[in-house]
Amino acid sequence: MSRSALDLWVGFFVAAGFAALLFLALKVGNLSAVNMSDTYTVKARFDNIGGLKVRAPVKSAGVVVGRIESIRFDPTEYFAEVALALDERYRFPRDTFATINTSGLLGEQYISLEPGGDAKMLEAGNVIKKTQSAVVLEKLIGQFLFNKAAEGPEQKK
Repeated sequence: MSRSALDLWVGFFVAAGFAALLFLALKVGNLSAVNMSDTYTVKARFDNIGGLKVRAPVKSAGVVVGRIESIRFDPTEYFAEVALALDERYRFPRDTFATINTSGLLGEQYISLEPGGDAKMLEAGNVIKKTQSAVVLEKLIGQFLFNKAAEGPEQKK
């Protein structure tokens, strides 16, 4: 094999390696899942969003139906307002329930939508009124330990 052919193959494999790294970086950053379809934005208010991040998925029945568009803190009412960009193909009743869940024990957080029974559907700009905040594992462990300490040592007979 000549020197120039060898250099060509090395260059090809280096370029393929860079392309694979770029693909993995986009996958990890949720940037490759850019959806070009039309969306509508609704908002939901939570007391605690835990580790929820922008571009995290919004799921219903395990299917991704949208992405989190933005998260902001309301300094007057002290809650987090999350804007959800939902795919136009999916419509939800106005009494839909939004919860913050975690994939697995320590996985990424996402918003789960559980449809209600209202005949009217959510429109762009509406606010989902029924929400459940994130369960913070550290807070639960702290409560458990505090309760155990408050019980005191057990009496032996």
